[in-house]
Amino acid sequence: MSHAGKKRKLDKSRQDSLYFDSYSDVTIHEEMIADHVRTNTYRMAIFKNSESIRGKVVLDVGAGTGVLSIFCAQAGAKKVYAVEACSIAEQAAKIVKHNNMEDRIEVIRGTMETVELPEKVEVIVSEWMGYALLHESMLNSVLHARDKWLKPGGVILPSKAELYIAPICDPVAEDRLHFWYTVKDQYGVDMSCMCDFARKCILNSDITVNTVTVEDVLAHPARFAELDLYSVTAEELRAVKGHFSCESFGSAAVNAFCVYFTVTFPCPDKPHALVLSTSPFKAETHWKQAVLYLDSPVEVVQDTPVTGEVSMYPSEESARHVCIHVDFTVGEQKRQSKTFSIPDWSSGQT
Repeated sequence: MSHAGKKRKLDKSRQDSLYFDSYSDVTIHEEMIADHVRTNTYRMAIFKNSESIRGKVVLDVGAGTGVLSIFCAQAGAKKVYAVEACSIAEQAAKIVKHNNMEDRIEVIRGTMETVELPEKVEVIVSEWMGYALLHESMLNSVLHARDKWLKPGGVILPSKAELYIAPICDPVAEDRLHFWYTVKDQYGVDMSCMCDFARKCILNSDITVNTVTVEDVLAHPARFAELDLYSVTAEELRAVKGHFSCESFGSAAVNAFCVYFTVTFPCPDKPHALVLSTSPFKAETHWKQAVLYLDSPVEVVQDTPVTGEVSMYPSEESARHVCIHVDFTVGEQKRQSKTFSIPDWSSGQT
């Protein structure tokens, strides 16, 4: 993907077209279904909520291949409306028929904001989460479905989302910067002057989606935001923000922050809710973590406080892209701030 040229604001229809087109290929669906943590947690959550689903009408928002709709039918749903905007809906209809579920699952091609259902529903299920939770902003479609189609007292799966942040030391970034000092020993050409240029390129303002290892996390993660899907509004999603405070485990150099999310499924008559976590301390998922590189590393020792505020909001170029602004203070250092965004998928993408 090329990022050359001035960014331009995309009109909403173009944003939506790019977004839905990205889900028309098999690769992304293979990646999602192969993500055992994701798919199996949804399966368990649906079966654990079978009392709320059995004999009820269910809406699957952004159904994709229809796997969640089939889980709901297996859990006893009377009717499932599987709404999907992109062409994968054709494959979903084939999968539904292949599993002899066409009498209970109706695949509807269209956006959630434009389709008309024959009736209101008692359950909404959706796997709407993007990178850093809010990238792709599909949650707005779930809220539209909730407000227009969910009966009073209905169930939303998942029902809650939470966002966390932690300071980290990413050794890969440091190794890449150090590389330029090793060229002379290998080839007899001193390229150490490349380090400043490399730093600007590597420690940039992109939200980098990557796997963070437990060893690289420098403090207990702090929760900075919680979204209750029964009450959160689309307007509130325009600025999801919160404060954070944590203390470093020991001596290290903080060169980035890691942002991740959890979503929670209610489990009636069970002592604990079911949580799908993208934490570095849990099994890896296809969401991995969002890494936000600082302009330069900051040294910490044990119990050095790391505090600040995170704000997440839609990009001006595309409302489906998320921006993350972090104001932060490390120990006695002066307060710093940096704004991050997901690299633009519309620039030079084939």
